[in-house]
Amino acid sequence: MATPFAIQHHFRNLKDPRINRRKLHLLSDIIVIALCAVLCGAKDWQQVETFGKQRRDWLRRFLKLPNGIPSHDTFERLFDRIDPRAFQQGFQSWVAAIAAKLNIKHIAIDGKTLRGSGSPKLGPLHLVSAWATEQHLSLGQVATAEKSNEITAIPELLEMLELHGAIVTIDAMGCQKAIASKIIERGGHFALTVKENQPKLLDDIQNAVGRALESDFQGIKHDQHSTEDRGHGRVEKRHYTILYDPEGITRKDEWESLRVVGMCVRERQVGTAAATMEASYFIGSKVMSAKSYGKVLRNHWGIENNLHWQLDVSFSEDDNRVTKRNGAENLALLRKLALMMLKRHPSKQSFACKQLLAALNPQFLEEVLLANGNSDKI
Repeated sequence: MATPFAIQHHFRNLKDPRINRRKLHLLSDIIVIALCAVLCGAKDWQQVETFGKQRRDWLRRFLKLPNGIPSHDTFERLFDRIDPRAFQQGFQSWVAAIAAKLNIKHIAIDGKTLRGSGSPKLGPLHLVSAWATEQHLSLGQVATAEKSNEITAIPELLEMLELHGAIVTIDAMGCQKAIASKIIERGGHFALTVKENQPKLLDDIQNAVGRALESDFQGIKHDQHSTEDRGHGRVEKRHYTILYDPEGITRKDEWESLRVVGMCVRERQVGTAAATMEASYFIGSKVMSAKSYGKVLRNHWGIENNLHWQLDVSFSEDDNRVTKRNGAENLALLRKLALMMLKRHPSKQSFACKQLLAALNPQFLEEVLLANGNSDKI
């Protein structure tokens, strides 16, 4: 019978941090048990151990388990000693095997704080993640001590990604010249939100768009696009205006390949309340339509709804109390891996039902693992 754990292949180069005399359990066995447990909803190492003991006979069909199921202390100690960067290399090997057959056109980058991971000595762990918006695929993560360090973490994350031909969207925190240059250097394009952290750039864009509107775009290359969404008593309109090769951007040449500036005016009305209106601004390196820019800017927030929100709702990530840094980061990566594996299962059931079925039915869990872990299938 084909093993559903061929995914171990992607973690084969992971270095075991334990000394020889304490290796009572195989590293690959421990990783597989932990992954299966998280797939079934385990939220901490005690629950991982409980899953292993309840599914011991099933696991023995595929794993060696020379000394049975490890204790929760063994899981905790091992995952806290595994280098998160090395662990992520295995994760990315798996992702690369999938992404190689996909045409990833849009990558959203955003940060999330694991609120329950703080300790008296350290604040909560903050992770910056990359998300393929159309494929619902997590591409990688980088830990940072505090949110302000996203500026240094994002270039590190970009170095890990295959960006060729993809457009990368980041909120205002990532609107930095070095980050724009790194995206271009890696073969991608950027669409970056501009706010008060870049006051001169923001002022220049507002003035450029204002002049264009006042002159009715005379002699100015531009494009516009509008959308309207209705539902649940709410009406939301968006109007996008973009200028190609704009004039009046101070030190424009310092922003690598800046070709487009734009404005989105968002009008929102709920019920009979007065409508509210706000404007946001952005820069881009790719010459494409206002409709296309509108699509990627809206899809950017899929990382919040389809990754961050799902991790909190389905895996209770914000409530997780694993405070040791390596352990918290490695467990977060297991949650992302489990999230994607369940999403990729072809069943039309809801995510919550898939997770419950994996916990109740070993055959379904095996299907999830086979669909994602067999190197011949990905």
